[in-house]
Amino acid sequence: MMLKKSILSGLVAFTALAVATVPVNAVQRDDEQKAARAQMMAGKGKSLRSIENRVLPRMAGSQYLGPEYDPSAQVYRLKFIEDGRVIFIDVDGRTGAILRERR
Repeated sequence: MMLKKSILSGLVAFTALAVATVPVNAVQRDDEQKAARAQMMAGKGKSLRSIENRVLPRMAGSQYLGPEYDPSAQVYRLKFIEDGRVIFIDVDGRTGAILRERR
């Protein structure tokens, strides 16, 4: 009986922790998207779609994991995986220029 209570308490604590962290990530992602859209609409940046159209063809053979956006630096980080290694490509959100590639 004691073991069941202990397991149940652990599951409840884990679930509460997992639920508490999801909204923070969702809010951060939403803020990034809003900032990127505002800058693009103001004529200060490229759309994610145009950046992806430029980068994805050069990453043939890799699986695209998705983007992140840093509104303060106005940089997109596109993430890929190839042969078990993660590849990051940082792209200037204003010009669409590739800034760096890290394998």
